[in-house]
Amino acid sequence: MPKGSPERTASRKEEIINACEKLYKTMSFKDITLKQIGNETSFSRPTIYNYYQTKEEIFLALFEREYIRWNEELESIIHDNDSLTKAQIAEKIATSLANREQLLKLLSMNNYDMEANSRPELLVSFKLAYGESMKNVRKILTKFCKRKSEQDIQSFIYAFFPFMFGIYPYTSVTDKQREAMKSANVDYTYQSIFEITNNCILKLL
Repeated sequence: MPKGSPERTASRKEEIINACEKLYKTMSFKDITLKQIGNETSFSRPTIYNYYQTKEEIFLALFEREYIRWNEELESIIHDNDSLTKAQIAEKIATSLANREQLLKLLSMNNYDMEANSRPELLVSFKLAYGESMKNVRKILTKFCKRKSEQDIQSFIYAFFPFMFGIYPYTSVTDKQREAMKSANVDYTYQSIFEITNNCILKLL
């Protein structure tokens, strides 16, 4: 257990997560090392092991923070509105996810590795944030779609959250991938995170 005040521990964890986030903007998950993350912090690399044992644990913490930030947006939808139409619900949830591209990237590309290579207590902490997102979406539907049954809401949750795994690959396409689709004569209309999410929610509602 790292020594120091809770404030210092939280500050150092945040610095480590920020360093990981910075590298992830320009590098792939597999190419990032603990050494590189350590080089982006103000303290020595061995100090990182007081907080995280693997790079996957650092990424999981980044992933958890993304869910926490998404939860803040979902909670705003719940508390800042008295009523919403289905179109407005779709628009607001789609907008909230469009603001969380990094969450979608981690979800679609690195979820398995992070969960498989993290200690149980860190995985539980992450799952609490993830579970809170499911609860918040449920609250949105319960508050604004009063005619929907519990089964309807459950069906939405079980369809929408697996759908989220595929949003990033379908919306963040490289020139190489576009050329390959063109060469393969695949007729495909590219959409933004907002567009593909909005369309999905409208159909599910």
